[in-house]
Amino acid sequence: MLPKIITELPGPKTRAIIEKDQRYMSPSYTRDYPFVIAHGDGAIATDPDGNAFLDFSAGIAVCATGHSHPEVVKAMHEQAGKFLHMSGTDFYYEIQVVLAERLARLAPIEGKKKVFFTNSGAEAVEAAFKLARYHTGRTQLIAFLGAFHGRTMGALSLTASKVVQKRGFYPLVPGVVHVPYANCYRCRYNLVYGSCDMACLKFLSESVFTRTIDPENVAAIFVEPIQGEGGYIVPPKEFLQGLRDLCSRHGILLVADEVQSGMGRTGKMFASEHFELMPDIICMAKGIASGMPLGAIIASENTMNWVYGSHASTFGGNPVCCAAALKTLDLVESQLMANAAKIGEHLKSRLQGLADKYECVGNVRGMGLMIGMEIVTDKKTNNPNPELRDKILTGCFKRGLLILGCGPNSVRFAPPLIITKEQADFSVDCIDSAIGELVST
Repeated sequence: MLPKIITELPGPKTRAIIEKDQRYMSPSYTRDYPFVIAHGDGAIATDPDGNAFLDFSAGIAVCATGHSHPEVVKAMHEQAGKFLHMSGTDFYYEIQVVLAERLARLAPIEGKKKVFFTNSGAEAVEAAFKLARYHTGRTQLIAFLGAFHGRTMGALSLTASKVVQKRGFYPLVPGVVHVPYANCYRCRYNLVYGSCDMACLKFLSESVFTRTIDPENVAAIFVEPIQGEGGYIVPPKEFLQGLRDLCSRHGILLVADEVQSGMGRTGKMFASEHFELMPDIICMAKGIASGMPLGAIIASENTMNWVYGSHASTFGGNPVCCAAALKTLDLVESQLMANAAKIGEHLKSRLQGLADKYECVGNVRGMGLMIGMEIVTDKKTNNPNPELRDKILTGCFKRGLLILGCGPNSVRFAPPLIITKEQADFSVDCIDSAIGELVST
């Protein structure tokens, strides 16, 4: 299926809902353009006025199986007919254990593993934050510039994406230090990959650990294997492998935030697998349950050594969410992970064509269906051009494509993993048209 726009945008029914939203909803929510969803089917989202859009946001990389996949809905319905809630904190139910066993089997973590369920990615990061301090008895944590780990106080303390996300909320949780991420397109040291000797990694080991923090006081390093909100940045394998070595050397836990990059989005179940990375803790959420609120941390049995009553969650691991997650895993493992790799390669190739065509498309990067495209002023300076990026997003909306930005000036491609080659081609043609209307080649 492809988009079909039949009214002006936004249409009258959509406008009425947005007006009511502005009256009653928190002003902190971010909306890039006036879209209201009334119905979703696969990769198509339809508004109240009957306009059908191709959804390349997937609820911010959440709807891995598309909107309301019939098999996921059926699994949820069957579980809802049995019981809706019993709190896995205080009681047992089989479906939660079955999902935990499956996630433990899939996670690239050495040895026996255990799982703790949450309601969201931020809660998963919060749990990992607490577990890291509990397990090690240490207080300091390290995260990266550009990182987004969530908005609860611990997760927000690890986040270093945008000032607006922290303004007005200080003091945050103390003990977090931020260091540069390996962004080779915008190297903070003005070096070139291949001859840089991993300067960003050396800064941590040779400067931070000798002048700022004793590594023996560091509980964990939190890292996104592919940085999400920071701009869909793919680091060199040596960077992540170097972090692993550094952590192992000093008894530091390595926490991989796979909230956005996990669940088959990159063409493998976890992005860490592309880098042969073995974390100590993995945080996941978003695509895990096709839109139902569920998150989890997975850790080695030795690491998850907190005791009875030290951490819990009333709703984490809700049985209906677990049913959705199990069916999502069936679909991802059997077909959608492979589709993400195949269609992602095609999409990335076509987007590279836009980089060859337009002076304002500076860089295309990503894995599977986690692709970023940087918008710049020109290829000589590569200066970020967030204003043009935002106009491109609006232009896509008017053409029937729902797509979001990430980082200061990037367009993010995070569609449902079910998309077809035809839909991928439509998205590129749409962006091509939007850019062409705004700039000259």
